[in-house]
Amino acid sequence: MESTRIICPNGHLGFAPLKPDSFHLGVAAKPDFIAADSGSDDVGPGPLGTDTSTSLRQWQEHDLEEMLLAARKLGVPMIIGSAGDTGSNSRVDLFVGMIKDLAKKHGLTRFKLGYFYSEVEPEYLRAKMRGGSPILGLDGRPPLTEEELDATSHIVAMAGVHPFMDLLDRGADVIIGGRSSDSAIFAAAALHRGHGMSESYYLGKVLECASFCAEPYGGKETVMGEVNGSGEVLVTAMSPAQRCTVASVAGHAMYERSNPYHEYVAGGMLDMTHCDYQQVSEKTTRVTGANFMPADEMRVKLEGAGKLGERFVGIAGIRDPYTVRHVDLVIEWARTQVRERFGEDGYELYYNVFGKNGVMGDLEPVKQTQSHELCVVVQAVAPTAEMAEEICMTGTRQMFYARLPDVKGTAGSVSFILDEVLRASPAYHWTLNHTVAVAHGLELFPRHMTQAGG
Repeated sequence: MESTRIICPNGHLGFAPLKPDSFHLGVAAKPDFIAADSGSDDVGPGPLGTDTSTSLRQWQEHDLEEMLLAARKLGVPMIIGSAGDTGSNSRVDLFVGMIKDLAKKHGLTRFKLGYFYSEVEPEYLRAKMRGGSPILGLDGRPPLTEEELDATSHIVAMAGVHPFMDLLDRGADVIIGGRSSDSAIFAAAALHRGHGMSESYYLGKVLECASFCAEPYGGKETVMGEVNGSGEVLVTAMSPAQRCTVASVAGHAMYERSNPYHEYVAGGMLDMTHCDYQQVSEKTTRVTGANFMPADEMRVKLEGAGKLGERFVGIAGIRDPYTVRHVDLVIEWARTQVRERFGEDGYELYYNVFGKNGVMGDLEPVKQTQSHELCVVVQAVAPTAEMAEEICMTGTRQMFYARLPDVKGTAGSVSFILDEVLRASPAYHWTLNHTVAVAHGLELFPRHMTQAGG
């Protein structure tokens, strides 16, 4: 079996622009696919709840343009998953529109553009629940209730390899995917070429964050992954300043999970207990021994966001040494004034104090000392903007009037208050971090094929 090579130029397309120099070196290596993940729940529930992107459109378009022109020049498929940060239907449509506009802008020859959606209607889940198929919680959450479902603004399902492979089988030259498992974006390309599940999923795991699997640290640089007929995965850094080492590749494979040996993917689990890592050249590490174990039941992860309320933010600076030492009393005074005006509940009020716990040395922790200056960020969340604004202003300004022991007079212990509190984006929270049973991996992901270019 011939080897399959994939380059990934960005671990979260659009979050910050890719670095063109290493990307062009990757393109010059003539990969078989160019692929990138464009989303994450790391950005919090706000973008999904508001159905917006957290990344700038011009940065998204920059990366899509670089990838599209390179893929069309090489004549290889381009694959994007979790379009527009959240993978909602509107974000897929946004990326599909940008691809069409870029094709027109550059006069590209006509090509097949495939895409799929990931949003899930609440009534689908309600019918599942009422039909005896519970929506099971992850990370200790209980099964979904109808009350939680009713409080949810948007829901996306996380696709596995199945919709990507279906569109590749139908001849798509460019694929824009809804919310997707990071690993599946790359694994689907290798599986499409006939490689085994174990090496394909490991390839996806190691490529998903691009140059985060290389050293020294450098974001948004291109990395190339290769899988061959012997089940080996080779990972190579494209930037002249980086290397893929045993430590950097193994470290990336093991991060961000409670079980350091297993990666959970749609339809199964990737066991990395017996992986063997070897440095085969200065910039390349070879990995063998991964083992994909299919699940007994096909379940798909769901993400949902619901609105908590409107939000305002205030900022206060404290330099008076006595007030710095008693900042907890200052905050409690301000909270008390809010409670006297608004009661105990029906809103949320948060204080984040920066500088309170001292500093860290370059290499080792130093003795913690109280900072000479504190920055206090106040956040208020309430059902209406008017209520949130007043709570935030009360919670911020009342810090100025805190009555501390041993203070004889002289106002001004809080040296600076942002007098006009700022309206922030609405506050959302995760309402769904669950899984739903499905008959097959395509059930929740309607696929479409269109054309772009002249």
